[in-house]
Amino acid sequence: MKSRLFTPGPTPVPEDVLLRLAAPLIHHRHPEFRALLERVQMNLRTVFQTREPVLTLTASGTGAMEACVVNLLSAGDTVITVNGGKFGKRWGEIASRYGVRVVECTIPWGDVVQPSQMEEVLRLHPGAKAVYLTQSETSTGAATDIRIMSEVIHTHSDALVCVDGISSIGAHELRFDAWGIDACITGSQKGLMIPPGLAFVALSAKARKAMEQASLPRFYFDLGVALAAAKKNDTPWTPAISLVAALDAALLHMIEEGMEEIWKRHRRLALGLRAGIEAMGLRLFSQKPSFSVTPVWIPESVSWQTLQSAFRSENGITVAGGQGEFAGRIFRIAHLGYYDDLDIIAVVAGLERALARCGFSVELGRGVSAAQRVLA
Repeated sequence: MKSRLFTPGPTPVPEDVLLRLAAPLIHHRHPEFRALLERVQMNLRTVFQTREPVLTLTASGTGAMEACVVNLLSAGDTVITVNGGKFGKRWGEIASRYGVRVVECTIPWGDVVQPSQMEEVLRLHPGAKAVYLTQSETSTGAATDIRIMSEVIHTHSDALVCVDGISSIGAHELRFDAWGIDACITGSQKGLMIPPGLAFVALSAKARKAMEQASLPRFYFDLGVALAAAKKNDTPWTPAISLVAALDAALLHMIEEGMEEIWKRHRRLALGLRAGIEAMGLRLFSQKPSFSVTPVWIPESVSWQTLQSAFRSENGITVAGGQGEFAGRIFRIAHLGYYDDLDIIAVVAGLERALARCGFSVELGRGVSAAQRVLA
């Protein structure tokens, strides 16, 4: 049975990208690698919609999050974080470890922060050095309007706008320069369609200036050192060479498709999937759904373990479970990266079969038909 991965990281990897991973290694200080890295850096700027530098780190996305804390702040600084899920909460957890004062704007999981809420917290904390946001909260499938949030932050403060784009870059519209973002991160195993192991950080001129005053300790994640190396198409430490080569191939796919078309495709796939899910009588979890991942309430008559097993054993499909207090209560289907219309039809059909296997009353084909109509 073919294995089908519908998790929000890792995500499927295109076949030619997998082949790049199997190619012979090249030395990371050789001109061949420098030429490769130069091309990668240029294409990453297109993905982030920026003329500013985008650094490649050998780390997970959490490493990039930590880098955006230790390089921009000093102990005792005040920052604002938005906790509306597991990963929004993580911004605050990282900052707290380094002696940064965290003002947490807490919202219900599945919801997003409103402009009025951000205005109020900025009014109460006018000296905040940075605001840490999550564009697509992977744990809840909720999407924050970063353009509006950035406008609010710049209007009411001088705080840096720092964005977790880990499960949104390559799926959601994000315009780093035009929206006035100061730092934005993502990871390799999401919309960039390669295995885990690389993280990326885009930095504005304002953020780079803030780095000069920041005094939190850093070594491996010293972005100043990384910026100096990147100017020479180099890295300060040994990079994950094969992953960078795979990234090169994946970025060429993205450049060929075009960012506008990529954003449209993800929107279409998300809407098609949700139409199929609702046609089966299931309920969506998020109040403002992301185009990257769709969380769904598990019917009361069905256990997550049984549904998960039916997905895998009957269809070869792997989806993600809920996190935190919603573990066992929701499941999450990803449509982030290397997916097309027929993938969505397949996962909707697989869900119908899995639900029927679990004894849930579902009319086979009803969800598929609804998804087809939207995708068409």
